[in-house]
Amino acid sequence: MKKLYYTSFFYAVLGLLAGVAYREITKANDFSGNTVFVALHTHILMLGFFFFIITLILAKLFHVHEAKSFGAWYILYNIGLLISIGAMATRGMLQIKGGDISFLPHIAGLGHAIVGASIIWLLILLGKRLK
Repeated sequence: MKKLYYTSFFYAVLGLLAGVAYREITKANDFSGNTVFVALHTHILMLGFFFFIITLILAKLFHVHEAKSFGAWYILYNIGLLISIGAMATRGMLQIKGGDISFLPHIAGLGHAIVGASIIWLLILLGKRLK
């Protein structure tokens, strides 16, 4: 369960830093347009910090962390989230600098799909612990 706490803590710090980075980078570049970088802060806080706090509560109440495939789920979820936020951060920075790469939304979408599948997987693990 400590792993869930430390993961949540990591994403809390990363999410807060992303918010500060967005503000400071856009200000330093005198940027006032639209960029996906603005959503990075909330994505990290909700899908990282809050999600792992909730998972920690589920682990405490229902021992979902004791399920056989929980370790594989944990790795896959984090991979999906890191792919998503990495692609979003890269695309956002490029947009601030006046460029873009057309395949980055697809990479972010892949990361989101992995996160979505992992959420379903966690719900299945939880359902097994409720029986």
